[in-house]
Amino acid sequence: MDSTVLKAIDLLEALARAEGSCGVTELAKQLGLTKSNVHRLLKTLESRGFVSRDPEDSRYALALRLWELGSSVIDRLDVKRVAGPHLQQLAERTRETVHLSMLQEGDVVYVDKIDSPEPVRAYSRVGGRAPSYCVATGKALLAYAPEELVQSVARALFPHTASTIRTEPALRRELDAIRARGFAINNGEWRESVWGLAAPIRQAPGRVVAAVGISGPAERLKPRRIKEFTPLVLATASTISAQLGYRAPAEAHARHAATERTTRGASS
Repeated sequence: MDSTVLKAIDLLEALARAEGSCGVTELAKQLGLTKSNVHRLLKTLESRGFVSRDPEDSRYALALRLWELGSSVIDRLDVKRVAGPHLQQLAERTRETVHLSMLQEGDVVYVDKIDSPEPVRAYSRVGGRAPSYCVATGKALLAYAPEELVQSVARALFPHTASTIRTEPALRRELDAIRARGFAINNGEWRESVWGLAAPIRQAPGRVVAAVGISGPAERLKPRRIKEFTPLVLATASTISAQLGYRAPAEAHARHAATERTTRGASS
């Protein structure tokens, strides 16, 4: 085992047990390490956002980075557990491949999926990744991502197909449209023969933590079918979000109702 890593973990655990901030001498005595060793570890952890130093007394305490990492793990486990039955229902009603995705840096990661029963279907795997700006679940997540992440993605756009978004202005227009209508569409932007539809999943008080979507062959998942399935995907995302503690504002309910009326009219 790497002794430096173990010492850093011991240091973090000591800070977690402490009732307040700790000094270098106190931590060194508690852990049986030299003060120079503890100071060096603390400076490294501080540089990565795991601990913070009070400039007035030079004492250290845990920072929010650990909370962020722990929250992301809890979010992932809770979302997957809650979403499971609803993914199954969506798969049964659409007969297309259903994905539960989360954002990791500039990519989406498929944390759960249900394959279409059709012999020709969209291929993916749990744990697989795709560029967020190319797939429906990725765009649904990117529309609500921090600005610095959007900028990072915009600087690395690559044309995987003729339909891929290629410029930052085009990407931002797409993200604006997704926020306005509440769902994202992939028109063969990652794989020419695969289309998709997705909506964001929220936790209280409204933070987007995942996306649910369907994908399938372009010859089957045509625009008319996209319109037909849009209310189902929105309803699935809404139900999962509600079970995670999110309460949608009245305008969101009105928008979803308008989408259903439009879809019924287009299908009649």
